[in-house]
Amino acid sequence: MVEGRQPTITKQRSISCSCGRTPIVAKGLCGSCYTMKRQDAEYYGGLREKVLQRDGHACRVCGKAGRGKKSIMVHHRVPGRSVLSLMISLCLGCHSRVHKLAVIDEADAPELLRILWREQHPQGTEQYALDYSTALIIHQTGSLFA
Repeated sequence: MVEGRQPTITKQRSISCSCGRTPIVAKGLCGSCYTMKRQDAEYYGGLREKVLQRDGHACRVCGKAGRGKKSIMVHHRVPGRSVLSLMISLCLGCHSRVHKLAVIDEADAPELLRILWREQHPQGTEQYALDYSTALIIHQTGSLFA
């Protein structure tokens, strides 16, 4: 402090992340945003936001929209390759179906989900729809052992 000068007292303003959360952890971001930004650079080659914007922040399979940080995931069609054309936005449910289902039901799954599932499970089993309708059976009376 310089002799003869009065110290200036200032009030510190509350600083928040662009998402509105406090406290700030690093680089002007809250913990969640900082982690997402770090993961974007590390796992998505910095393309995560571009993929989400291209797909309108919605799942490409079911159309479910989500603006939350973790409501829509970016799926690598070729694991480990961060190329914009090989990445797609999926909701948590569809992403889980692509990765965790051992068998996919052909009748129930949308075409894009089946394509993505086949890419992840090249040796996987696909269940086709079965016809469970009953045929008209004519009941005849009589002995079974004639």
